Amino acid sequence: MTRVALAVQRASTAGDLPSDADIGRWVEAALEELPGPVELTVRLVDEAEGAALNERYRGRPGPTNVLSFPFDAPDGVDLPLLGDLVICAPVVAREAAEQGKPAPAHWAHMVIHGVLHLRGYEHQEPAQARRMESLEIRVLGRLGLPDPYSFEWAR
Repeated sequence: MTRVALAVQRASTAGDLPSDADIGRWVEAALEELPGPVELTVRLVDEAEGAALNERYRGRPGPTNVLSFPFDAPDGVDLPLLGDLVICAPVVAREAAEQGKPAPAHWAHMVIHGVLHLRGYEHQEPAQARRMESLEIRVLGRLGLPDPYSFEWAR
C-alpha cells in the first residue's frame, strides 16, 4: 500500500465537509497500487477561490468541482510530490443534490477523480474517458461505493 503524506487545507466555510480521515482513505484508495511514498495537498475552497483558479489556470469562468495541479519535477529532481487538488465544496454539494447522490459518495468520487488526474489520467478523448471511468469505478467499488456513472441513486 502506498504511504501518503497528505495535507488537507480547509479554506471553505461550507458545512458538512468530509473529515481528513475520509479524504485520506479516498486518496489512499486511488493510489493503492503505487509503490513508495507520495505527497499531495487537498484544498477545500468556496466558489470565489474555485472560480478564480478555474479562470486563471483553465481559462473557464465560474468554479468547477475539482482542479488538479500535478507536480512536474525538473530533470534530475526526484521528489515524491504528486501535486495538489483543489475541490470546490459548494459545487460538490450542489452536484450531489442535483444528481440525487449521497454527499460522501460524491466527495469520494471527486477526490479519486482528482487523484487520478494527478497520476496522469485524462478524459478528453472517448478511449481516455473509458479507461479513467473504469478505474474510478473499480476504486470506488473497493470502498463499497457504487458506480457513479450508472448507479440509480435512491432519492
